[in-house]
Amino acid sequence: MVWLVVLLVIAVVVVVAGVVMYNGLIRSKNQVENAWSQIDVQLKRRLDLVPNLVETVKGYATHERETLEAVIEARNAAVAAPDTPAGQSAPNDVLSGALSRLFALSESYPELRANQNFLALQEELTATEGRVAYARQFYNDSVLSYNNKIESVPTNVMANSLGYREREYFEAEESARTVPNVEF
Repeated sequence: MVWLVVLLVIAVVVVVAGVVMYNGLIRSKNQVENAWSQIDVQLKRRLDLVPNLVETVKGYATHERETLEAVIEARNAAVAAPDTPAGQSAPNDVLSGALSRLFALSESYPELRANQNFLALQEELTATEGRVAYARQFYNDSVLSYNNKIESVPTNVMANSLGYREREYFEAEESARTVPNVEF
């Protein structure tokens, strides 16, 4: 009789531990997916702002066609990029660089800097950049937690058997880590 109670207690402990591990894996996986969707929302928000910004600048800086075309090309590349951290990283870094050149260009046009529509778009884009940075950080923190969970004992046994795989971080491209050369 004692053996039966001991076996029953062990079985209950194993089942409860399995349920807790499984639920933890599901929560971590869902948090990573939610964090990625937040990055995606903010990147799409930024992509939606770019055409309005370009149109506003066009009226003032008609002979700066190369800069405007670079912004448009970078936006189109970001729109067409695969919906993965690695796929989105490079095109969005290029877009950030093109937008920086566009804002630097605005310094040459005092009437553009005074345009309320341009200022509002610039402020909105700056706020969106902050949201993108926060979303990237939250995503990477979620991936760290998830990857730690699926690689830790004993959860790794269950994670491997259920097909959970390590997620990739959202990393900046090498070109984004270099300091740009600014000339006046």
